[in-house]
Amino acid sequence: MSNVPANLKVCIFDVFGTVVDWRGSLIQDLPALGKKYGIDTDWTSFADDWRGLYQPQMTRVRKGELPWTRIDDLHKEAFEMLLQKRGLKHPGEEGAWEFTHLWHKLRPWPDSVEGIGMMKKKFVVATLSNGNVALLINMAKNGGIPWDHCFSGETFHHYKPDPEAYLGVVDSMYVKPEQVMLVAAHNGDLAAAQKCGLSTGFVLRPNEHGPNQKRDLKAEGEWNAVGTSMIDLAKKLGC
Repeated sequence: MSNVPANLKVCIFDVFGTVVDWRGSLIQDLPALGKKYGIDTDWTSFADDWRGLYQPQMTRVRKGELPWTRIDDLHKEAFEMLLQKRGLKHPGEEGAWEFTHLWHKLRPWPDSVEGIGMMKKKFVVATLSNGNVALLINMAKNGGIPWDHCFSGETFHHYKPDPEAYLGVVDSMYVKPEQVMLVAAHNGDLAAAQKCGLSTGFVLRPNEHGPNQKRDLKAEGEWNAVGTSMIDLAKKLGC
């Protein structure tokens, strides 16, 4: 199933869950940092709860309850909310930032770097993530992800699924909306991009939320291309 525009120029990627395994990375990295600061809890559920606050935190920015706030600051605040909720001691300002910067070290899924590298030979490859620019650049450095550029919610002061985020890329790159393809493992993100006239590529990540994942287990829209992995999607795009 592939219906890719012949004039496709740019592939932009959702990052958390699509390109990197946020859950596996956090579950692996949290215990050692917890030990360093003398904090002990069920780190698996902590990782899930931390990610669970991601959308509600951005919603506060979208609704104007908070001024424009970077994801790093929203992540840190969510971390501190969880400490309080679980009755855990605060590791101090420096420690809280060290925990928050674990998000800068999320590791790519095994097929991500190769698949994005294949696409890079034919298209401009860039992020379009709600993660802030420093987070995305540090993550790419850590994981060897070969981006041409990092677009972020921060770039446009709008978090996806605001149209301004998707259309901001179109404007920045001097292309037509259909010449930009959003690659994502999330049907909702793709639907929002499609509404803005962008092309869409779905990549399956059935383990993003762990063994009990309930959503995004298949392509649920009329997407231009669907891949079982990043490499499979790259091939569907003629790379």
